[in-house]
Amino acid sequence: MLKVGVIGVGSISEFHIKPYLESEEADLVALCDTNQNRLNEKGELYGVTKLYSDYQQLLQNDEIDAVSICTWNNTHAKIAVAALEAGKHVLVEKPLSMTTEEALAIEAAAKKSGKVLQVGFVRRHGDNAKLLKTFIDNDELGEIYYAKASCLRRLGNPGGWFSDISKSGGGPLIDLGVHMIDICWYMMGKPRPVSVSGNTYSKLGNRSHIENLSFYQAADYDPTLNDVEDLTNALIRFENGASLLVDVSFTLQAKKDEVNVKLYGDKGGAEIEPELSLVTEKHNTILNVTPQLDTLKFDVHKAFVNEINHFVTCCKDGKETIAPVADGVQVMKMLNAVYESAENCKEVYL
Repeated sequence: MLKVGVIGVGSISEFHIKPYLESEEADLVALCDTNQNRLNEKGELYGVTKLYSDYQQLLQNDEIDAVSICTWNNTHAKIAVAALEAGKHVLVEKPLSMTTEEALAIEAAAKKSGKVLQVGFVRRHGDNAKLLKTFIDNDELGEIYYAKASCLRRLGNPGGWFSDISKSGGGPLIDLGVHMIDICWYMMGKPRPVSVSGNTYSKLGNRSHIENLSFYQAADYDPTLNDVEDLTNALIRFENGASLLVDVSFTLQAKKDEVNVKLYGDKGGAEIEPELSLVTEKHNTILNVTPQLDTLKFDVHKAFVNEINHFVTCCKDGKETIAPVADGVQVMKMLNAVYESAENCKEVYL
């Protein structure tokens, strides 16, 4: 059994904790959080008795083989490096870090340790994405030369640490855009990015004054705190000539929320969001194809189960993860370049 500890027991942690508890190959033995009341509550809820308020103490426990890092973005790098140096396998929530320099430090630590470092790119593990990847790997879409993705919330700034740039590193780009950019880049075959042109806008604030509409709020929600952007858009060009257009928002004067992920190849096209569909040509005729699945939409709960199970298998069997640290580094380079381009009002070359 793989002995696992979860560091950070906020809202995202339950998507890690529950699959570990359900796994026949893993044993959740420890939890860690700086909030003692929350830590005690989660320990009692999940039947975990080894509780730590200091992650360094958890890492000193030789019984623990692996950790999930579910903390604020600004702590990902230091905890990941410390865990690798302590000989633990690591699953770190997205984004890998706050800066490219931090990402490279994690990559160096992972190589030195020989341990698994898996980045929490959970959309790669969705059943719809896994099926589409099979089609792509069998050349059904041909050369994918263009992709576009949107994740637009009209009223959806979670507040709390999400809207505190010192802890999050940014707003919708680093929270939502990381998923949109990654899933497109992954499906496109992970071409090397060469240039980025981006824009960020801070026009609406967190719109905490809006009435009659509810939205998710972080546990530490504070309507007076918000120093992250409302909206980001970007055009990313790749070495092979392909391009990716992305826009993401926490708040926008839009009619409704919108999530779209579309891929275009020279043999066919595909949509992953809002649900999986394929486009192809047969006998001089364009066909819209709907694969038969239990669900065509992204099932977040099932995707996390798949992600955790994949991590456990990689740790136990020495299998290479489909979300390695090198991918986290490249995505971090793209995210940082978008912010740099927006700040300097010019294209950034990588």
